Amino acid sequence: MADPELKRMIDAGEFISAPGVFDMISTLVADRMGFHALYVTGYGVAASHLGLPDAGIMTYADMETRVRCIVQGSNTPVIADADTGYGGLLNVRHTVRGYEAAGVSAIQIEDQEYPKKCGHTPGRRVVPLENMVSKIKVASDSRSSADFLIIARTDSRTSLGLDEALRRGEAFAEAGADVVFIEAPETVEEMKTINGRIGKPTLANMVSGGTTPILSSAELSRIGFAIGIHPALGFLAVGAALKSAYGELSETGDVAGAKLDDFGEFSRLMGFEDVWEFDRKWAEI
Repeated sequence: MADPELKRMIDAGEFISAPGVFDMISTLVADRMGFHALYVTGYGVAASHLGLPDAGIMTYADMETRVRCIVQGSNTPVIADADTGYGGLLNVRHTVRGYEAAGVSAIQIEDQEYPKKCGHTPGRRVVPLENMVSKIKVASDSRSSADFLIIARTDSRTSLGLDEALRRGEAFAEAGADVVFIEAPETVEEMKTINGRIGKPTLANMVSGGTTPILSSAELSRIGFAIGIHPALGFLAVGAALKSAYGELSETGDVAGAKLDDFGEFSRLMGFEDVWEFDRKWAEI
């Protein structure tokens, strides 16, 4: 079931900073950092699991399996990307029930046409507003607890302009979304306008290299956002670290200068201490 702490923080007006996680290593590391929430990024899961772009290729089953593992492996509330809900209204109901049963605390559903694309890449198109409003109503009706939050995202800013994105955001709030996510605003002024218009908690997507200005948590909170997610932070950091370490081995044949985690500490992070204790306990049998 959903962790009620996420809803409590939002209701109390506490700003929530959530790094993107995409596999169990990133989850276990982030879970120990004291974050308010973890954000399961569809882009990162598609990249790490399939080695493919975030373009609607990941299925519900692909994502739910990995989301469930991430929730079970962490003690932090989890926000999970669910793309378009993986189909029509019946699919949305199935996705909401599955994510809630997996222990997710907030589900993110967007208004893109299927197959969807990453929110900071070109070529995104959105469904008619009434279609997304119906999805939000179904999602809200399908959950078993109000602690399980519905985050409704619109990708209309890029193709249809800010006014249409604001119109959709207001409609999402009226339809029952707990948090409104207007993707890819292009200036700080647009970000301020969003929070001046939307009558529900809002989410900001901080993607390094994306179209939205990257602001600190303090700045996002001051502007009025309730949640700031950093979906690409983890996999971009991992990509850079792997290029550095693998590159050094490839170029020099030596890894003496590579910046590496301590093997013993990493083994403990993976849970080997429990294995070692088990071996000691049953060594005489």
